[in-house]
Amino acid sequence: MPVYEYRGLNNSGKSLKGILDADSDVVAREKLRASGIFPVEIKEALSKPKGLPSEPGSVVRLLRGVRPAEVSAMTRQLSTLLGAGVPLIGSLESLVTQITNPTFKRVMAQVKESVNEGNSLALSLSQHPKVFPSIYVNMVESGEASGSLDVVMDRLADFGEHQQALRSRFKAALAYPIFMSIVGTIVLFVLVTFIVPNITRVFAEMRQTLPLPTVVLIEVSDFLLSFWWVILLAVFCGILILRRIGKRPGARYLRDRLKLRIPVIGRLNQKIALGRFGRTLGSLLQSGVSLISALQIVSRIVDNVLIQEVIEKAGDEIQKGQSLAGSLSQSPWFSSMAIQMISVGEQSGELERMLYKIAESQEREVESQITALTSMLEPVMILVMGVIVGFIVFSIILPIIEMSQMIR
Repeated sequence: MPVYEYRGLNNSGKSLKGILDADSDVVAREKLRASGIFPVEIKEALSKPKGLPSEPGSVVRLLRGVRPAEVSAMTRQLSTLLGAGVPLIGSLESLVTQITNPTFKRVMAQVKESVNEGNSLALSLSQHPKVFPSIYVNMVESGEASGSLDVVMDRLADFGEHQQALRSRFKAALAYPIFMSIVGTIVLFVLVTFIVPNITRVFAEMRQTLPLPTVVLIEVSDFLLSFWWVILLAVFCGILILRRIGKRPGARYLRDRLKLRIPVIGRLNQKIALGRFGRTLGSLLQSGVSLISALQIVSRIVDNVLIQEVIEKAGDEIQKGQSLAGSLSQSPWFSSMAIQMISVGEQSGELERMLYKIAESQEREVESQITALTSMLEPVMILVMGVIVGFIVFSIILPIIEMSQMIR
């Protein structure tokens, strides 16, 4: 059913605007008049592309504007409304009126209409995979099946908010080094390309033999001044080529293997993947999703082909009667401590709690390691920039010293 945006006046003459679903603009006007609103303007908010049989994919071009933080906030509000005893349709209607993001408002209006037509909430959400990932849909489905949708939505909100907080801490830790790297690179590029030539031109006009450092500086400066656009074009083309090659299975496998093998960074990526594995699997199991289904979902979000293969293999072995700890113990990417905690959780019947503990310990270690790396990165950056600036100064001063000795 189409979704319409409207602007109108109520009985007291107050201007109103909002969104509603109707079969046509005529029906939309009738709905507004029935609710006491005189329509001034009505336009379709979203048209379904021709050739598509149903809702899936109809809003793909608009979903990029929906941020995870907005989904988490909506989930928290829906959990509160359901917990207060408000019916699902009424809760969704209330959310649609409160959402300010036009794209997200349209999506939730379509979800509400789908539920109103008799579909489950999970099925309605699954029609918008760019906004609601598989973990979200599966947890909602388990909540509907168990009759505890408000509890599951609360867990989903906790999960989303925790992930957002973790990303924010990582971004905050990396923001300063990245900013300094960009600023330092730009300053050095401008210095060598535009300022140094004006100084070294004096030496070239004197037609004297220059020291090797000065010659190197002049050559580098001339090259950057003449071919800076070639360098930028090469960098841009290199990024495009790497992105295209990176989509191939073989290249992705090598990239993910390198991400786990590279010194220092490899251990960090391994801990990040293990923390994501523990928190996601724990949330799914706590919400009533079966272990096999939960592993299939987790394997798609760990963002590493090697670890994904391990999790998929573990799911196959569990179906044959193997334990989760036993199937994961064959992998070098899962630490012995994590395997032991999973084993204890399986034996004690508290696997979800142990998975959460694994995630918390790994996330703490990742955060402390990133903090240590960024604290080490700052002096290294200063040292590198100091060496480059020192070389430039030395290359300029050296011929001046030689010329002053010749004058004496």
